[in-house]
Amino acid sequence: MPAGDSRIRVKRVDGVSQVEFVDRNILDEGNIQIIGQELAAIINAESGPRLLISFGGVEHLSSAALGTLITVNNQVRARAGQLRLANIDPQIYEVFVITRLNKLFQIHASTDEAMKSFTA
Repeated sequence: MPAGDSRIRVKRVDGVSQVEFVDRNILDEGNIQIIGQELAAIINAESGPRLLISFGGVEHLSSAALGTLITVNNQVRARAGQLRLANIDPQIYEVFVITRLNKLFQIHASTDEAMKSFTA
């Protein structure tokens, strides 16, 4: 997949893959599939992956995007890793509460707070 088509930005900080989304609206099925594939590649690159997904700047998420997040969570757990979500817009967080996904994911107000929550 050409680098220009990437829907995410990734940087490594202290052994944690920090992921940010390129798009403000994560609604398009094709883009969501690309995001899922890119995240799976990051997860499968190591045992015990530590992944922090920041939703800073994201205004809308589709139900398909939520489904992809659940899949990512399952992939991380299968590899004995840790997943944290951060910087979720209050309106999007409301969807997490309604769907009870706030119970499934560890959600933090900021990237810094999420980074501190990882265990060695």
